[in-house]
Amino acid sequence: MYRFLLSRQWVILTLVALVLIPVMVELGFWQFHRHERRVAQNALIADNLGAEPVPVTELTSPGHSVPREDLWRHVTATGTFDTDHEVVVRRRTNADDRVGMHVLTPLVLTDGRVVLVNRGWVPAAADQRAYPEVPAPPRGQVTVTGRLMADQTTDSSGIKDLKGLPPRQVMLINSGQQAELLGRQVLGGYLDLTAPKPSGGSPEPVPEPDHDSIGAHMAYAVQWWLFAAGVPVGWVVLVRRERRDRAEAETARAQAAEAGAEGGPDDGDGPGGEGRAHGATPGTQPAAT
Repeated sequence: MYRFLLSRQWVILTLVALVLIPVMVELGFWQFHRHERRVAQNALIADNLGAEPVPVTELTSPGHSVPREDLWRHVTATGTFDTDHEVVVRRRTNADDRVGMHVLTPLVLTDGRVVLVNRGWVPAAADQRAYPEVPAPPRGQVTVTGRLMADQTTDSSGIKDLKGLPPRQVMLINSGQQAELLGRQVLGGYLDLTAPKPSGGSPEPVPEPDHDSIGAHMAYAVQWWLFAAGVPVGWVVLVRRERRDRAEAETARAQAAEAGAEGGPDDGDGPGGEGRAHGATPGTQPAAT
């Protein structure tokens, strides 16, 4: 009844189904783990944004790599902005997705060390190689507050660190690179400035990271698991349909054979049969005596 399952076509179909089930289950768990990481990251961002600001030197130092648990923490720093060594970071977008540049200004602390401050977004100049118009930061000693961020690398940001850029333009915010340019000790990471607010609204402050959206990862996980559950169901449906079609075809062949047997050569009982039974030839008369 189910011998057709041993055919090459059905063996291949069954093997494909057996491979698809674990693959789809694994893809579902992959999306589920992404959902869990997104939820955990949102909780971390919310907790760190809500924490009380601490001095930047408590969380980072020269050559320090900012760990994930310290990202987005509000920190404070007191010093003087060094506009002579200010640079702009190319290919950055603002809250409206306009492409421009971030303004990166070193803040020289009271102990002589430096922390990099991302003061925000400005439009790029008409000539991409020209330095854009950048509002000046506050003069003299100032205390700033910002969100602590990790150094950017090509691997972490996906941005290629291009060489041969115009003067005072960079692709990545990286304390190690700036330490070489400044010839000073630079604290690891940098600050996204949150206070004081710039006069006139420029540079535009970098917005807070999104920590409300969880994305569609959970929905994708459920979809993959439903697909995995649907594979055996679909296989059973196809098997039953194949069995039904074969049974119907077999019944049709049997009926055709039976009908052919009933309509075959007659057995001598029809018209003229009696004369043939006595040896007479149709259309002849008995010989006269």
